Amino acid sequence: MKSKALLEEASRLEVAERIELVEAIWETLGVDPEALPVSPPHRDELDGRLLDLEANPEAGSSWSEVRERLGLRGR
Repeated sequence: MKSKALLEEASRLEVAERIELVEAIWETLGVDPEALPVSPPHRDELDGRLLDLEANPEAGSSWSEVRERLGLRGR
C-alpha cells in the first residue's frame, strides 16, 4: 500500500485508534536511532549541550528532581 492509501485508511479510524497507530509507528522509529536524521543546527545544539554537561555535570537537575518540580511523582 502507498502512504496516501494508508493515510486514507487511517483517517477512517476513531481518534483514539489513530493515536494508538501514531504511537506504534513512533515506537518503530526508535529501533535504529542512527537512522533518524538530525539537522546541522540541531546537531550543533546537542553537541553544545553535551559539552556543557561534560564541563559542569552538577549544574543540571536529575530526572527525579525534575519530576518532583513538575508534580510527576512516581512516573
